[in-house]
Amino acid sequence: MSDKQSGLTYSSSGVDIDAGNRLVDLIKPMVRATARSGADAEIGGFGGLFDLKGAGFRDPVLVAATDGVGTKLKIAIETGIHDGIGIDLVAMSVNDLVVQGAEPLFFLDYFACGKLDPNAAATIVAGIAEGCRESGCALIGGETAEMPGLYQKDDYDLAGFAVGAAERGTLLPRRDIGPGDAVIGLASSGVHSNGFSLVRKVVERSGLAFDAPAPFAPVMKLGGALLTPTKLYVKSCLKAIRETGGIKALAHITGGGFTDNIPRVLPKNLGVRIDLAAVPVLPVFKWLAAEGNIAELEMLRTFNCGIGMIAVVERDKAVDIMKVLSDNGERAVMLGEVTDATGSERVVYDGHLDLAP
Repeated sequence: MSDKQSGLTYSSSGVDIDAGNRLVDLIKPMVRATARSGADAEIGGFGGLFDLKGAGFRDPVLVAATDGVGTKLKIAIETGIHDGIGIDLVAMSVNDLVVQGAEPLFFLDYFACGKLDPNAAATIVAGIAEGCRESGCALIGGETAEMPGLYQKDDYDLAGFAVGAAERGTLLPRRDIGPGDAVIGLASSGVHSNGFSLVRKVVERSGLAFDAPAPFAPVMKLGGALLTPTKLYVKSCLKAIRETGGIKALAHITGGGFTDNIPRVLPKNLGVRIDLAAVPVLPVFKWLAAEGNIAELEMLRTFNCGIGMIAVVERDKAVDIMKVLSDNGERAVMLGEVTDATGSERVVYDGHLDLAP
């Protein structure tokens, strides 16, 4: 009679519960550092709590957003550089909250992988915590899923969920947007977290390795330069909204670029005219356009091209708004104005982007 096979365990199937517990211990101090009024940012329970009254709200409307980081993760995985990807995750959701005039309150993350490396995962969560601190929101929970067979050993995926609030009657966009309102652009920090399937194609065409010097930033490696985290616009935009009273709408420039994102915050009968010569095109976009032979209109509909946030503002308050934004770390440029929409083209471009290398 043959011996019975040894009994199976969860660990032998590829899931390490102890590794998950080690990760929780590693990230608890990071999570506590995101505490704010309304949340103590403790994890370990079955759900996260937030006290709206404790945060000072009287008649709040909740605003929720969720997003991921897209195929930018492939570069993080291939390079082993994970410290900024968590900031990207937070930024993609909280920047979407502030465009509606909402203050981010709390954030939750979902981390899925093939094989859990507690130290690498803790590095990712450290970035998430940093993004939360910079945005003033508490990291109150999350989920880690180790799923061998669904993901390859080193692969992982991220999703983020943010909730914010605004007092009733203060949400954006305002209803009084009209022709002649000014359009201001806030500079981006890089490619942010959109268009990376095309970015990776350009890198493949170039023949460069991610550890080669970046052609557009020679003091950096290509992979590290492309992984520059998404800029967080929350604190500067909230300050401008509250101090000036002149911001009518904000548009987060993500996938779809100017062409698809600006109309989302305008009444259907209105459009904008944008002076492309005023866009501060970053060197990374010049390299992508040249190396990939990417047409200007394709650049404008795929990438932020150097502007990560658009503000539609009262014309007579534009200078004051730009000063507040500048005083709070933003490079703000005047890009154009709101116009009556003509035909199906709601974003009309004047001039051309400076894509010369």
